[in-house]
Amino acid sequence: MQRRPHNVPSTFLGNALLTKYPLVITSNREFPEHLHTLSGGDIIACRLRLKYAEEHLLLDLVERGVQLIPSASSQLASRSKTFQARLFSHFMIPHTVVIYDIHGLLDTVSLFGRHSIGKVILKHDRKNAGLGIHLFQDIEDVYTQAANNVLPYPFVLQPFINNSRDIRVIILKDYIEAYERSNPDSFRNNLHCGGQAASVSLTEHQLALCRNVMARGSFPYAHLDLMITENSETYLAEINLRGGIRGAAIDPGSYQEKVKAIEEKLLQDKLSRT
Repeated sequence: MQRRPHNVPSTFLGNALLTKYPLVITSNREFPEHLHTLSGGDIIACRLRLKYAEEHLLLDLVERGVQLIPSASSQLASRSKTFQARLFSHFMIPHTVVIYDIHGLLDTVSLFGRHSIGKVILKHDRKNAGLGIHLFQDIEDVYTQAANNVLPYPFVLQPFINNSRDIRVIILKDYIEAYERSNPDSFRNNLHCGGQAASVSLTEHQLALCRNVMARGSFPYAHLDLMITENSETYLAEINLRGGIRGAAIDPGSYQEKVKAIEEKLLQDKLSRT
């Protein structure tokens, strides 16, 4: 593949002989061939399908000045709940902790004890859709399982908040939709776990929280899960570039069109600055 313009504005075409056009990668099929020749200003305009432990390549690309759409931070955060917890902990429930080893877990046992925290939620790093979330009666139960090598590191620990509400928010630039997920039979509100969905309106504070989270992680669009406590406090539960839209008003076709339009606009903005 040669370096070529990707719908470069006409004002740049007159300088074509003087301009080094960036290489634009638009599919995962192209990526392996050009991994070692990509350089500063080149653009990868697709979400990379990296295998487990391949995410280090994102750091390499950023170090070389390669631009990514969506951003490297948003791609990595969408893959890793522990990275999310490190990046967005100040938006999450107080005392959200990432556990990397038994020593960190012991420190957290003391932390939760000092704050009289009983039930805890454990989130596995790489599982989604409610399949990697576990409820423990107290952190000592977690310690017992981890000490017996039942729980793989790393994982996220959070205090369990009783009677909280679960709000799914979809933000595609100016398109914003929110719906509450609830399940009377389980603390897992995911729709495929038996939850039901009902449209809700966000407060200005909740929308601002979503925007701030997205800005912190450089998310061009996002699915966000918010937790609303009995005291009407709002916290981030999770964020992802993509997610299920079952329960949403937007249809799959319109959703894909909006995502594509956002990514294309980001690409054109980057090209216009070359």
